[in-house]
Amino acid sequence: MSVKRDYYEVLGVSRNAGAQEIKSSYRKLALRYHPDKNKGNKQAEEKFKEAAEAYSVLSNDEKRSMYNRFGHAGLGQSGGIDPDAFGSFGDIMGDIFGDFFGTAGGRRRSRAEMGADLRYDLKISFIESAFGVKTKIKIPRQTNCDTCEGSGADPRYGTATCPTCSGRGQVAYQQGFFTISRTCSHCRGQGQIVKQRCPKCHGKGRLQEEKVLEIKIPPGVGPGSRLRISGEGEAGSRGGPSGDLYVVVSVEDHPFFRREGNDVLCEVPISFSQAALGTDITVKTLDGEEKVRLPEGTQTGSSFRLRNKGFPGLNGRRKGDQVVEVTVMTPRKLSSKQRELFEQLADVSGEHHVEGTFFEKVKEFFS
Repeated sequence: MSVKRDYYEVLGVSRNAGAQEIKSSYRKLALRYHPDKNKGNKQAEEKFKEAAEAYSVLSNDEKRSMYNRFGHAGLGQSGGIDPDAFGSFGDIMGDIFGDFFGTAGGRRRSRAEMGADLRYDLKISFIESAFGVKTKIKIPRQTNCDTCEGSGADPRYGTATCPTCSGRGQVAYQQGFFTISRTCSHCRGQGQIVKQRCPKCHGKGRLQEEKVLEIKIPPGVGPGSRLRISGEGEAGSRGGPSGDLYVVVSVEDHPFFRREGNDVLCEVPISFSQAALGTDITVKTLDGEEKVRLPEGTQTGSSFRLRNKGFPGLNGRRKGDQVVEVTVMTPRKLSSKQRELFEQLADVSGEHHVEGTFFEKVKEFFS
């Protein structure tokens, strides 16, 4: 007759180990030596039973106390695996079976399943991205059948309890001294079967529809921004919640403005005389028109900033500015009077020499 090993030695823990350490150690051994992972291995099966017996004693405070005082003899007829220990023993085996079979403790799956999320690509104008917009969109999606309310069953006949699992959604089988549960293949874990399919959705429980939604795009959104609309995705099955709708924004280019961060940039052409003498020019902004003062001798590429005339900031960020960049334009054709005046300017400036007039050199430079 073989001598039983010390239970603490079997689980590889010290005598003052806590309940969680004992449970964790046993779980590792049970996973390692479980018969499902060691089919035909008698030695592994014995180690599995030995670990289970040790855990059934050390996880019970009363039995552990007796064992600590008197050893195996103190357990008497209550040694081995006591059915009374299966309350806590079942908890840990629930974790183990969850690893083996993908379900926590072999419990029945929830019937409800969440619907899929949907994506809608929305293109808006540059101005709409600055000020926001309300618009309507059409979303093709799956919705619960209003005849069977998503069950897939003809409401005249309803559903029936699955005869294979008796409504539990799982079937159990015996393996050694364990009862192991698996998902019922007949009802796929639902516990109910359809007697007659719904005539409207043909048993699918859902129908294709096109829903019109009014959505509000907030001011300041940029290309690639996503707007989440909760509950407007595909309908869930068997009473599950609907998925969400994600509206992904793209923005059309503007003929005059461009965006950098929250700033708005634009280019404004000015004449030679405006650049040389300085002047006030009127510039378009997102809000209307604004005057910009150009000083004398303004050069091509000079920029002027209009505060708070850009895009509104999202998430509390500061509103952007408008940056006006000027370009001095060279006229392509001159009247005789204009030519005469430019040549006079060249003479006064001392720039009239044999290689050409001042204007011709400027025109050559900008060509």
